[in-house]
Amino acid sequence: MSGMKRNQYHFRPAALSLFFLFLLFSGKVWAQQDSLVMKNGDVIEGTIKSMDKGVVIIGTPYSKSDFTIKWSGVSEIYSKNVFLVNLTDGRKINGVVQSIQGGQKVMIVGANDQKMEVALNDIVYLKGLKSGFWSRVKASIDAGLSFSKANNLQQTTINSSIGYTADKWLLDFYYTMVQSSQENVETTKRIDAGVSYKYSLPKDWFLAASATFLANTEQALKLRSIGKAGAGNYLVHTNSSYWAVSGGLSFNNESFTNGTEGRNSLEAYAGSELNLFDIGDLSLYNSVYAYPSLTEADRWRLDFKIDLKYSLPLDFYIKAGLTFNYDNKPAVTGSETDYVLFFTVGWHL
Repeated sequence: MSGMKRNQYHFRPAALSLFFLFLLFSGKVWAQQDSLVMKNGDVIEGTIKSMDKGVVIIGTPYSKSDFTIKWSGVSEIYSKNVFLVNLTDGRKINGVVQSIQGGQKVMIVGANDQKMEVALNDIVYLKGLKSGFWSRVKASIDAGLSFSKANNLQQTTINSSIGYTADKWLLDFYYTMVQSSQENVETTKRIDAGVSYKYSLPKDWFLAASATFLANTEQALKLRSIGKAGAGNYLVHTNSSYWAVSGGLSFNNESFTNGTEGRNSLEAYAGSELNLFDIGDLSLYNSVYAYPSLTEADRWRLDFKIDLKYSLPLDFYIKAGLTFNYDNKPAVTGSETDYVLFFTVGWHL
C-alpha cells in the first residue's frame, strides 16, 4: 500500500504539470484566434483569411472547410494578426485590426504604432499577410451544352478562369470557347483567352497590363493578338460594388482566314468596368472598352460584355451572359459585328 501511495504521490504533480501546460497552450492558441461578432450576437472564432467583394473567409478548427460570411452581417472584428487593409477612399495600410467603442469604430494599428480609426464599412478588402498560397487563389469553370434534332445542331460553351492575389498586385488568366456545328453547315468557332496584371497604387489608382487572343470564324479572324498597358481608378469601391475606369495604349496584330493580308495597328483605349456583387445571391459584371486606331484612319473597335451569376449551394452557380464585338473595318468577308449569348452551370474555388 505504501508503494502505491508513493506512486500516486509522484504521479499527481506530473499530471498537474501536464494539465497546466495544456491550459497554457490552449490559452495561447485561443489568444491567437480571430473573432467575428455577428449582428445577431453569434461569435465565430478562427483564422480570418481574407475579405473581398463583401465576403469574409474564415477557417475554424471545427470544420475542414472555410466559412464564407457576408461582411454586412458582421458587427465587430478582433484579431492580433497583421492584414493588408484597403479602405473605400483608396488608402491602404498594413496593420492589426480591432473593433473599439463597442463596435462603432475599428482601430487599425500599423507599423511604428501608426493608428487609424475607421468605420467597419470603410474596409473593402482584407488579406492576411501570412496567408498561404491557396488562400490567395481563385478559380472557376462553367460549361453549357445544347442539342437540336433539326439539322443536328450542337453548341458547346466553356468559360474558365484562375487568378492569384498578392499584397499589391493580382494576376488573372481566362479561357472561353464557343463552338457550333450543324449538318451541311461549316462549323463556327470562337476562342477567347488572355492574361491580365494589375498593380495597386494609392487612392484607388492602379496600373494595368494585359495580353489577349481572339480567334473567330464569324469575323474571319485567324488570330487577333492585343497587348495593352495603361492606368485606371476606382470611382466607386465599396463592400457591395465597384466601378473602375481606365485608359492607355493598345497594340493590335491580326491575321485572317480569307486570304486578307495581316495588319498591325496602334490604338488608344478607354473603358469602364462595373461589378455589383451583393444583390442577394445574384452578382452582375459589365465592361465596355472602345479602341480608336491611331495608325489606321477612321477605324475603331468596341468590346462589350455583361454577365449575370446566381450562386447555388456548395460553390456551384448558374450564369447567363452576352459578349458583343464590333469592328467598323473587318476583314473583307468578315462581319462587322459578332455576339455570343450563353447560359452555363459552373463551380468556383
